[in-house]
Parts: sequence; C-alpha cells; structure tokens
Amino acid sequence: MEWLTLFLKTLLATVVDVLPIAAILFGFQLFVLRKSIRNLKQVLTGFALVLLGLAFFLEGLEQALFPLGKLMAAQLTAPEFLGISESIGSSDNNWTHYFWVYLFAFAIGLSTTIAEPSLIAVAIKANQVSGGAVGTWGLRIAVALGVAIGISLGAYRIVSGTPLHYYIISGYIIVLIQTVFCPKAIIALAYDSGGVTTSTVTVPLVAALGLGLSSTIPGRNPLLDGFGLIAFASLFPIMSVMGYAQLSEWLNRRAKVTLARE
Repeated sequence: MEWLTLFLKTLLATVVDVLPIAAILFGFQLFVLRKSIRNLKQVLTGFALVLLGLAFFLEGLEQALFPLGKLMAAQLTAPEFLGISESIGSSDNNWTHYFWVYLFAFAIGLSTTIAEPSLIAVAIKANQVSGGAVGTWGLRIAVALGVAIGISLGAYRIVSGTPLHYYIISGYIIVLIQTVFCPKAIIALAYDSGGVTTSTVTVPLVAALGLGLSSTIPGRNPLLDGFGLIAFASLFPIMSVMGYAQLSEWLNRRAKVTLARE
C-alpha cells in the first residue's frame, strides 16, 4: 500500500506538470488554428499512456536507479575496497586510489549513451538526410565515447575537488577551436549530439553517481561537488563528434593522396 500511495503522488505530480503542455497544444489547435482535433479518442488515450509512463519512470528512478547509483559509488569508494585507512582525511585523498571509480564512470557513460533513445533517433535521421554519409553506429559510438570520457573526467574532478569551471571553460575553448577547422556539414549535428545525450537513460544514473561519489568521498559536499557530471556529458560529445569528423576527413585526404601517388 505504501508503494501505491507513493505512485499515486508521483502520478498526480506528473499530471500537474503535463497539464500546461496539454493546454498549449489543445489551446492552439482550438482557438488559434480553429480546427477540431482529429482522432480525439486516440490522442486522449496517448496522453493517458504518457502520464502513466512518466509516473512509472519517475517512480522507477526513485526506487531503483538513484539508489543503485549511490550504492555503487559507496561500494567503489569504501576504504576496505580501496585498501586505505578509514581515518583518511580529505587532504590525504589520492586520486590514483579511485581507478575503479573512473572505470565504472566510463562504462556507465558508454553503455547508457549507446542505449539512449533520443540519440538513436537523431543518428537514424542524420543517416537518412545525409544519404548514408553519416553512419548510424559511427555517430552513436562517437557520442558514447565522448560521454564516457567526460563522465570519467567529471568523476576525477569530484575525487580531486578541483573547480568545475576550469574544465568547462577549457572544454568550450577546445570546442570553439574545433568548430573553426571541422567540416561545416557536421558542426550543427555535433552540437545537437551534446544535447541528446542528457536524456532519460543517461541523466538518472549520472546524477546518482555524482551524488553518491560526493556523499562518500571525505571532504566533498553533495550540493557543491555532486552536480556537474551532466555538463561533462553534454560538452564532451561535441568534441568527440567533431573529432570523429576531422579524423575521417584527414583519412580520406590521405587515401586520395596515396591513390594519386600510385
């Protein structure tokens, strides 16, 4: 019964959140376009399923993904697992002790991004409009590698306690430089790839990992240090996709030069 009560509260909150969206859509259709809604029964059924799906998803996050992420972070940073003294102070933290944390962050970033529905949709559309020039799996793997590297670096930032803005400013400087030299056809797609990664699958686990690490590592504050991993997950795919395009362009030029010499 307790679970049912919590679910009903989540469902009610979801209804309240979705109502403005429904009001805008129906309002424009009825009062601006002044046309009746086709297949009204189907549309209402779809809205009901969306509400139920969102409620189940949010409840699943609270019951499974968030606790699991925090549990993994706690276990990977436990002194007995790391082989360090329990009395270690924040000033004695050695980032090299947390190798498994970085590896876990990399694996989580890679696997969740590969499975991200929004990225799959963008990759399929990019493949279609480019006539196959942009490979579906090539784009997904490039984005996933960017997210994985970004989250690993973000985990290192939490462990070391270095300021977030150092990484973000440096990252965007690199992005700006890449934008100048990157093939123009890939720039917009690269910037979009940074946004689609922060969606339903990646965000919950990444947020849980960040909060779990900052809660268990001595000297870290969950509010100050626990957030920011999602920014890494948005920034580094831009770099990886443009880097993938630049590498492909360089390999193509090299292949043409080789053929010309032969």
